[in-house]
Amino acid sequence: MLAPCHRVNTMMIASLRIAALCLLLYGAALTWLWFKQESLLFAPTVLAADYALATAPDVHEVSIDVPGARLSALHLRLPQPKGVVFFLHGNAGSLASWFVNPDYYRRANFDLFMLDYRGYGKSSGRIESEAQLRADVRAAWAVVAPQYKGRKIVVYGRSLGSGLAAGLSAELADSTPPDLTVLVSSYTSMAALAGEHYGWIPQAVLRYPLRTDQIVGRIRSPLLLIHGVQDALIPPAHSDTLKAMAPHASLLRIAGAAHNDLQDFDTYLDGYGRALAAL
Repeated sequence: MLAPCHRVNTMMIASLRIAALCLLLYGAALTWLWFKQESLLFAPTVLAADYALATAPDVHEVSIDVPGARLSALHLRLPQPKGVVFFLHGNAGSLASWFVNPDYYRRANFDLFMLDYRGYGKSSGRIESEAQLRADVRAAWAVVAPQYKGRKIVVYGRSLGSGLAAGLSAELADSTPPDLTVLVSSYTSMAALAGEHYGWIPQAVLRYPLRTDQIVGRIRSPLLLIHGVQDALIPPAHSDTLKAMAPHASLLRIAGAAHNDLQDFDTYLDGYGRALAAL
């Protein structure tokens, strides 16, 4: 029979081994997350190179060369537009699923420019960093902006794209600020959002913090926040917090709307439409 002290020592050794194994597995999970988090954050739909995205005579396919890739975009061009909406979409799908309501912009008399990120749709390459992603947005903007001098500029971002749109508008604040920035289903930061859904992940591991909370206060031109009240993916408290950080912003809450169905609500379409008409 084992002596009591020997039994205690055996149990301690077993506990230490289990703890060491748990730490090893935790470290392995964090290492995998560091290198593979793009597969969790980005969910592109890839399209064949010959896929016809432009199916109307006033919609044009555009290619934008960036270091290591060629980006695909669609550009609705009207005869005498009031301006342009520079649209940065969410983390899933492609232009085939996002560029679906050009009539809305025709009625508002606004051109629409929408970009597919690297690896989305017909865009080549792959997303490798937040800095690269923001640089691609700036490169696309540099192509669009000269075409609309003297006209109204709207920077629009939805979900993932809201952080990119906020960053672009903040960068433009001291030179050529947009007439309106629209952030739909926006987050304070991807780090905060990850903490809400995956509390076990330390923020230091996240390579895409996307800190909208640190830049939204630099947007001094008109800012409209729109959020579905029933959004469980990015809770509306995120937009509430951003509104507090940018007191000049307007916040439109869409009752009954969740994360992916805002476009099905007249309150969203009408509220966004009023903001465009007011420009």
